[in-house]
Amino acid sequence: MIRIYALIFVIAILGGIGYGAKYYYDTTQATIATLRENNVKLESAVETAEQSVATLKGDLVKLGNLNKELSVSLQKAEAYGDELRTKLSKLNLVVEALQDSKQLEGKMNGASAKLWRGLMEESGGDGKRPNPKWLQRVPDAGTGNQSSDQSGEGANTDSGETKTTPAQ
Repeated sequence: MIRIYALIFVIAILGGIGYGAKYYYDTTQATIATLRENNVKLESAVETAEQSVATLKGDLVKLGNLNKELSVSLQKAEAYGDELRTKLSKLNLVVEALQDSKQLEGKMNGASAKLWRGLMEESGGDGKRPNPKWLQRVPDAGTGNQSSDQSGEGANTDSGETKTTPAQ
């Protein structure tokens, strides 16, 4: 009888060892499968992060270039502002208006005519349309009643009026 109990005991120990080995194998395989899935997810996340870093580096280079361009434009604008301040500090419009108002009027009207032509060109015109009569340019002689429009046209400032020319 002891032999039977010893045999049952040995079989039970071998069964327990076998069951333990099987349990260990199953849990190890499950852990390995989980680690593989996590590894795939991590590789995907790393790839996405690397692409993001590359994109950020590219954007940083673009922003640096744009910043340099803006700095150059700012310096030009500041230089132009300084130039304008210098010119305006040299001008004394009140004294000039009191001394020679006709010449100042001519200068102002000439600048207005230039601005008017520029606006006409920017808004789709050719800039050759005659200026309206209210934009007079005084010649250097000092008479302020002559029009800058030598053809005598341009009294109408209504841009809604269209002119038709005969077909050629």
